[in-house]
Amino acid sequence: MKDINLISPIDGSVLVRRTPLDRDAAQATVARARAAQAEWAARPLDDRIALVKAGVAALTAVKDDIATELARQMGRPVRFGAGEMGGVNARTDYMAQIAAETLAPKVIEDSDSFRRVLAREPLGVVFVIAPWNYPYLTAINTVVPALIAGNAVVLKHASQTLLAGERLAQAFHAGGVPQDVFQNVVLDHATTESLIAARAFDFVNFTGSVAGGRAIERAAAGTFTSLGLELGGKDPGYVRADADLDAAVEGLMDGAMFNSGQCCCGIERIYVHDSLYDAFVEKAVTWTKALTLGDPLDPATTLGPMAHARFAQTVRDQVAEAVAQGARALIDPSAFPQDDGGAYLAPQVLVDVDHSMRVMVEESFGPVVGIMRVSGDDQAVRLMNDSPYGLTASIWTRDDDAAAAVGARIQTGTVFMNRADYLDPALCWTGCKDTGRGGSLSYLGYLAVTRPKSYHLKRA
Repeated sequence: MKDINLISPIDGSVLVRRTPLDRDAAQATVARARAAQAEWAARPLDDRIALVKAGVAALTAVKDDIATELARQMGRPVRFGAGEMGGVNARTDYMAQIAAETLAPKVIEDSDSFRRVLAREPLGVVFVIAPWNYPYLTAINTVVPALIAGNAVVLKHASQTLLAGERLAQAFHAGGVPQDVFQNVVLDHATTESLIAARAFDFVNFTGSVAGGRAIERAAAGTFTSLGLELGGKDPGYVRADADLDAAVEGLMDGAMFNSGQCCCGIERIYVHDSLYDAFVEKAVTWTKALTLGDPLDPATTLGPMAHARFAQTVRDQVAEAVAQGARALIDPSAFPQDDGGAYLAPQVLVDVDHSMRVMVEESFGPVVGIMRVSGDDQAVRLMNDSPYGLTASIWTRDDDAAAAVGARIQTGTVFMNRADYLDPALCWTGCKDTGRGGSLSYLGYLAVTRPKSYHLKRA
């Protein structure tokens, strides 16, 4: 098998090299998971919760090491790296809190004649294919409810964050989750697709590109395997005439640039009411110029390299095409001397953009945002919906009712008012259109990793 190399965006060196499992070894891994699952599911729910939480505690205990590893693996500055553990803990705590009520059997009738119960039981073996941009949060979204519900979990992490998968396995095993119940694997695409096609798993959760989602669907065709797919995004922000301008600039620009723009629900396009447009753009440029692009291991760095040079090149190409079509780039890259033509990419703010430009309709997943002037809600809604994606939309206004009314017209999974780039574990994380299907977190996250089972018991 050809080795999988993790190329560090810091200097282009090979940080980690791993040999993927061949098909026989991969099948044996799944077989061990399936054999261990029944005993795991038979444990009391409180025991499973305690062991899962102990695993997350073990992960949190090494958060400083994780911050450094993330910087080396995918370029997130160390000053932000440990923050991911806060989200991991919040989501774990919430899913643990609602587990008993959500998974409890629902008694429909308990009379002298009948006992009728609607129960839920684990699916069996859950396969999680996790991405590199938030390698712990995105995995935890499915791993935690799947384990708590009584499933065995096989995790395949992105090649850019191989160490994250290993860290998760070490932590859960240290917390007491049996080794065969949670397994981290290194697989190539061919073996991954062959396992799915062979119906090795009872549920597959994939977070990644639209192309990757299509490959998963093709592999699963005819197997009736349940799929959860969180794919691309081109999330919009809309600044209404009554918005708090300073708050809108801070929230939307942070949503656009944090993690070098490599956020599933990052802001990639902004529509601003005509009355605030000029002031918003001026403040957005000032905000962006204050970023410090550099070595993510330096605590002073606020903008690290993109995870791979080819990702940065995609953004460069989009910006160059937009400028050639008439857009204006308001940030001089020479003001960010670390922009090396490779993974290090200066942030960019574009105006005079429109939806004929790729940068406004195709996923960028980098530190660039286009800003357009709009006349009001109708035009903003039309433009926000002019996208093949639908993950989140961010509305900035002082009027709750207006935000709800606008949000009802947007084709999206989550509507934010006066915030962006955030996951609430009590609300379902979901999308529409090419963003994918299914949902994680909230009580609905448990429904994705369990199946209903009905008991109709007639008493003699």
